[in-house]
Amino acid sequence: QVQLVESGGGLVQAGGSLRLSCAASGRTSSGNTMGWLRQAPGKEREFVASISWTGAVKYYADFVKGRFTISRDNAKNTVYLQMNGLKSEDTAVYYCASGPTRIRWDYWGQGTQVTVSS
Repeated sequence: QVQLVESGGGLVQAGGSLRLSCAASGRTSSGNTMGWLRQAPGKEREFVASISWTGAVKYYADFVKGRFTISRDNAKNTVYLQMNGLKSEDTAVYYCASGPTRIRWDYWGQGTQVTVSS
């Protein structure tokens, strides 16, 4: 079993920045893909970004390209999401996920709230 714990969410004004972190513990394994997804009130959960084990392959949703950056530190079993230029529509609960690929997530964190005020 793998436990994922997110941190770094909060309230920020439009145009501001936040950095989310996700620490993995338990039976972590090498080779996994890590990612961030989000869910806004009344909407389905949607993909935000993912990063391969080596960090060489990254994917972003179109609505965050150029604003968000995903990174990871395997020595710390931690993945990050740097969010710049935040918009009110970025308001959501952000979830960290781990799995073999970016379309299959086996483990989820509990989520962290990001609220962007306009």
